[in-house]
Amino acid sequence: MKYDLNKMMCLDVFLSDLTKEVQHTVDSQIQNRKIRSMPLLSWDLYMEGYSHQLAVAIKRLERDKVLGFAQKFNWKNDLNFAFSENDYEALIIMDLNQNIIWVNEGFSTMTGYSKKFAMNKTPKFLQGKETLEDSKSRIRKKILLQVPFKELIINHKKNGMAYTCEVKIIPLISDRTTHFIAFEKEVI
Repeated sequence: MKYDLNKMMCLDVFLSDLTKEVQHTVDSQIQNRKIRSMPLLSWDLYMEGYSHQLAVAIKRLERDKVLGFAQKFNWKNDLNFAFSENDYEALIIMDLNQNIIWVNEGFSTMTGYSKKFAMNKTPKFLQGKETLEDSKSRIRKKILLQVPFKELIINHKKNGMAYTCEVKIIPLISDRTTHFIAFEKEVI
């Protein structure tokens, strides 16, 4: 079988997919002619698209995980709408006492704390010397009222670095509020 090597734009990908017998034939053709190499110009475009697709897939898996909790706890909230309306890095699901029952990987990336470490703790472990009492007080009041809200709070990463976090908290309701979901992202 003869291959037109002049028409192959991505020789390394092509070669990696050949059987040993076919690769031997192609190798002899390559050695008998000069092949003009082309710079790899499209890798950055490919990676941008791949990164976007990966991020979309991760968000879909996270949404599906939360929808699984919704089914288990019979939440009546429109969580598909909540996901479409809220941009986030970290997702946290807490019970009524604000004990964390689940976080996504984005939580670990944003804070430096592992998912395992966060389990059964309240988000208070993220607060530190730069966390403002006013922010904490407003969040406590809105949690007690069990209403959706958005707040900025200064939290602290595992390494001690302070960061401003936008928190959107929504009560999760079956017959009554049973849990809360927090959509969080670091803001500058």
